[in-house]
Amino acid sequence: MAKSSLSNIGRTAKLAVTGAIKGTGDTAESVVEATRDVLLVAVDGVSQVATATEKAVGQIIAGAVEAAADTSQDIGVAIKSAVKGIIKGASEVGADAAKIAVNAVDGTVTAVGDIGADTAKAIEHATTGAIEAAEEIGSDTAKAVRNVLKTATWGKA
Repeated sequence: MAKSSLSNIGRTAKLAVTGAIKGTGDTAESVVEATRDVLLVAVDGVSQVATATEKAVGQIIAGAVEAAADTSQDIGVAIKSAVKGIIKGASEVGADAAKIAVNAVDGTVTAVGDIGADTAKAIEHATTGAIEAAEEIGSDTAKAVRNVLKTATWGKA
């Protein structure tokens, strides 16, 4: 893999996801928890939680994608699980889950582009993860996330 350009948050996410992948038999759930925890730590004590959450999302996704690639794990599972963790964490800190879902898919597109993976499949995994997390949070959140993702135009310019 090429030299990583991850930020501190991205490197932390990569380490957390790598550890989660290596340390448990349930990769999907461990990645959900690892990315959720990284997001919560990243915004802890920050006065502008929503802004900090939006800024951290792309780097957390990038870290998860690099971790999956480096450990020869299914990148789609990592993406879906990372997005689920991010949406759950965002909800816990009061950030707008729909806005974070868009940021997560944007971050996914960038991350998979950096490693040359299939962008269309990555978008599918990311949107599925966002919707599943939103459904677990509640029906209003699920509706908002679905609505915003339906109107998104990744790669259709």
